[in-house]
Amino acid sequence: MNSELDKQSRPPQYRRRLPRSFKDLTPSQSFSPHTFFYEMIWKAWRTRRTGVPNRPIFPSLNSGQVAITWIGHASFLLQFKDLNVLIDPIFANWLFLMKRIRNTGLKAKDLPQIDLVLLTHAHFDHFHKRSIRRLRAPKLGLMPWGMGKLTRRLGFERVLELEWWETFTHGDWKVTLTPCKHWGARVLHDSHRGYGGFILEYQGRSIYHAGDSAYFEGFKEIGKRHSPEIALLPIGAYHPEGLRRVHMGPDEAIKAFHDLNARWLVPMHFGTFRLSFEGLNEPPRWLRELARKQGIMQRIRLLEEGLPEIF
Repeated sequence: MNSELDKQSRPPQYRRRLPRSFKDLTPSQSFSPHTFFYEMIWKAWRTRRTGVPNRPIFPSLNSGQVAITWIGHASFLLQFKDLNVLIDPIFANWLFLMKRIRNTGLKAKDLPQIDLVLLTHAHFDHFHKRSIRRLRAPKLGLMPWGMGKLTRRLGFERVLELEWWETFTHGDWKVTLTPCKHWGARVLHDSHRGYGGFILEYQGRSIYHAGDSAYFEGFKEIGKRHSPEIALLPIGAYHPEGLRRVHMGPDEAIKAFHDLNARWLVPMHFGTFRLSFEGLNEPPRWLRELARKQGIMQRIRLLEEGLPEIF
């Protein structure tokens, strides 16, 4: 495989202290196990799972076209004429005690052959081993530093770890790991694993997946360096207010969208798992409201799970 790594050091100003417990993520560090269980576990158990997986009809693409399929949560399939990319795949109906509220948009068995898997960080709702094992031998996995050992026996032909701003190039496509404001632990005191977002550039198109992130000034730097055309941005898991230390709401996602100077905003990270206290349908409702007020509704692409859309 012909490849080239453009290495740059990870900026120290983006380093973040690892939360010591769930208490660190709540307002005034006032975590209540009872409230957490009631809001995020019990309510989810009592909520009927919705959504039906689609049997996708993947489009025939010309050079320069990209089809984007939202699988659910932060999982996406990006398709070019000769490249299939899967980002943060998770097909599970349960994460430990946490119930999936909406079914996956498509099933793993209906995916095309995957050439490249991008994993933004090691949290269980973004890096799900059983989901990856169900793929048909993906050729290449790209992920932040410290995650490679977690991919053993998952079927990858090759795995590469990147630092922030590091670029991997293969043929005519390239992927850059970008900073974000989150953390990368697989378990609570696991402090050596990285996290970030990805810029994928191919056939004159530029697509940005932010991973899991709170709003931070780094979006402006990403916009200056890469000016992505399509921005896949998280809009859920922001209430109570303390969660904004690691997640964005629709208001901050729109702010990040402007910082990035992107053409399209594709929202994600909402409505699939109950990860916070806002209503499951509140993030897209609020996003539409804000977009209408700002006159950018025509630049918001709310995808339906499992249905490819050509950009």
